Amino acid sequence: RKIDGGSFKRTFHFKPKFVPGTDVEALVGHAPGGVCPFGRHEGIPVWLDRSLLSHAEVWPACGDDASGVRLTPEELYRAAGAVGWCEVTKSALAKAA
Repeated sequence: RKIDGGSFKRTFHFKPKFVPGTDVEALVGHAPGGVCPFGRHEGIPVWLDRSLLSHAEVWPACGDDASGVRLTPEELYRAAGAVGWCEVTKSALAKAA
């Protein structure tokens, strides 16, 4: 899903922006295509969007563009050491309207 800029800003108190691809690995510990909530640099909090809860299972990347792991959203929350759930994506219902 796409980020809803207004929801993101209300939740995190700053405007969302993409990190340049050349900077991603140095900032989070994984190259683009493999960014995941596991094995990230220390001090980077993980928040999961509630939209994940509409799926029985999800497939997050695992550090590179050729690996992933099947988890339930709750398993992902625990495995990632998530800080909490948030709602910052555009609703699929809003898209249909």
